[in-house]
Amino acid sequence: MKIEINNTLIKKIGELADREGFNAFLVGGYVRDLLLGKKGIDIDIMVTGDGIGFAETVAKEFGTKLDAVYKNFETALLNLDEIKLEFASSRKESYKKNSRKPDVRPGTLKEDLSRRDFTINALAVSINKETFGEVFDEFDGLGDLKNKIIRTPLDPLKTFEDDPLRIMRAIRFASKLNFSIEEKTFEALGKMKERLIGSEVVSQERISNEFLQILMTDKPSVGLELLHTSGVMEVVFPEISLLDGVDQRKDFHHKNVFYHTMMVVDNICKTTDDVWLRFTALVHDIAKPKTKKLVEGIGWTFHGHEELGARMMKKIFRRMKLPMNRLEYVEKLVRLHLRPIPIAKDVVKDSAVRRLAADAGEELVDLLKLCRADITSKNPELVKKYLENYEIVEKKIIDIQEKDHLRNFQSPVRGEEIMEIFGLEPSRQVGIIKEKIKEAILEGEIPNEYEPAREYMIKNFGEMLK
Repeated sequence: MKIEINNTLIKKIGELADREGFNAFLVGGYVRDLLLGKKGIDIDIMVTGDGIGFAETVAKEFGTKLDAVYKNFETALLNLDEIKLEFASSRKESYKKNSRKPDVRPGTLKEDLSRRDFTINALAVSINKETFGEVFDEFDGLGDLKNKIIRTPLDPLKTFEDDPLRIMRAIRFASKLNFSIEEKTFEALGKMKERLIGSEVVSQERISNEFLQILMTDKPSVGLELLHTSGVMEVVFPEISLLDGVDQRKDFHHKNVFYHTMMVVDNICKTTDDVWLRFTALVHDIAKPKTKKLVEGIGWTFHGHEELGARMMKKIFRRMKLPMNRLEYVEKLVRLHLRPIPIAKDVVKDSAVRRLAADAGEELVDLLKLCRADITSKNPELVKKYLENYEIVEKKIIDIQEKDHLRNFQSPVRGEEIMEIFGLEPSRQVGIIKEKIKEAILEGEIPNEYEPAREYMIKNFGEMLK
């Protein structure tokens, strides 16, 4: 089989390979995406022989130098404009049980393709003139692409033992491409899951990066459910596994908390590409298993799950080695995610809306997206009713936040001025006065402006400190 390649850079590199006496091939993700009709910018080129030497020849031909050389792996990187080229010698690899770093030796084309993670990534396309565009398929990767299957070229147990990160990659590819995982490969995910934890084989950062990439796919529930049903979620993110089997009332949620959560994540992906808002959707009900209580006449309740869920985040971020600068954002949205719902269901005072707008601050829009995504009843009429109410609520909250200047609320009167006016030292009294001013603004007694706030403070100073 031959495929058409209309890329002048690749043709030029093929001509150089002919001139220098190399057999050169496109390999890996570039070939997979090419066959799927997708455009890739990262090009992997494998040559039989000295891959680094050929990379140096290509760099010289284009009047530049290599960006990186990895002699242990016989690979080199070259950036040309916005295109990243990786050159490698055909090789075979062997692994020690406690390391992801392979012992690398020269190998044949078939040996090189066999070491790759999945058959859909184990395809090679010649770029030499005589065989330009010819596909080399040693493990029926073409068939797996056609049938939308993720499968390892060799024994999946050995593949995942050599590199446990491939467990996460299998699920990521299945989620990203909407492929199914071949039965033996799927069974091996669960059997080898413990290789992902408690060893030096693969870092937590790389595991978490793969997890976040699953969250960034078009429909993350595909990958998240594969993580769960394979048992991998138990070691990667056990708190999410515990959501399965936790029942809840069916008013505007799915009955099972795990599947409700999957729907929330998919819902929010329709409105945002922000991985941390998607992550928040995943963890918004994470404390429900710990707060579950059966109340007679009401059913299952989860009082305080939003506060406990927010408090759980720091430990989770540290364990998963997630960026701590995103912790406060996730905590805030988890803590507030129930607040807009009562406003949508009942007629409430403007003061309640002001408090929510002030507390949400810059994250108000994201909070409202989360709450909208959180409506997941299987009853479409019920969903429609809640969403119609919610649109009214959203507009009211946003209007009040803008009108009353409540984004990132700060007291109009600063602590230094309070101390100067009343002759106070830094103390709890200053905080009490600022809090009373805030309360007056949120209750609508005074506008969120300096002069009215200062006048209110002076007039009510004695009453404030009783």
